[in-house]
Amino acid sequence: MSAEADAFAFSSRRPAKRLSVAVVSELVELIVTGELAEGELLPPEGPLCEHFGVSRTVLRESVKRLEEKGLVVVAQGRGTQVARSGSWNMLDPIVLSALIDNDESLGVLDELTVVRGSLESAMAGAVALRRTAEELTRIAHALESMREMQHESDSFRQADVVFHLTIMELSRNRLAENIAKRLYRRALESSRYQGMRYENAFHSTVEEHTLVVDAISRRDAEAAERAMRDHIVSSWKRRRLEAPDEEAGL
Repeated sequence: MSAEADAFAFSSRRPAKRLSVAVVSELVELIVTGELAEGELLPPEGPLCEHFGVSRTVLRESVKRLEEKGLVVVAQGRGTQVARSGSWNMLDPIVLSALIDNDESLGVLDELTVVRGSLESAMAGAVALRRTAEELTRIAHALESMREMQHESDSFRQADVVFHLTIMELSRNRLAENIAKRLYRRALESSRYQGMRYENAFHSTVEEHTLVVDAISRRDAEAAERAMRDHIVSSWKRRRLEAPDEEAGL
């Protein structure tokens, strides 16, 4: 096949791929919001193709993506059924984003906070036990950057992210790091997770991070775990949209 033919074949596939992404995104949202309930069968191919304005090939590819994400079960002769939520791959970026974006009650973010607190507290404890002098210096520098940026909100948030990512990296737990990063980054994209901000928010956050660093410096794993967990849970409580009478944190 000539280079021109290769280029044409590649360009002709891209629109179908983009269509498939759009179909997947809409179906994911319908499922996570419950408009397509657990156990419910998806409509037949014909009506779905007409609704989305796509071919059967594109639709089948989209359903295959949903199946890979654990959102649907395809049964020969019975159709495509929405799977139980316990089977969903909630770490999938599209699924997690849809869950967070449609989290009107903030319940998903409450759950995310609990999981994140468990993971990051364990990682902070591991760092306390294993850290080298050079690694402690890195952590201390990350904290100092936060302290210096308290009056510059965007820079402070970036420094806060660097602090947490540094703890994750130095834990040497690749699986926990991967999961925690996915949760953290997806949450940061949500305006609901950012919540409402109040006076002294950044100061409170720096003080909580200081407790983490002090515990790591003393090699006190239990205190490091407790400080990190308390920080993550407390800062979310401060940011929750329904709690305007409390301070916010990061």
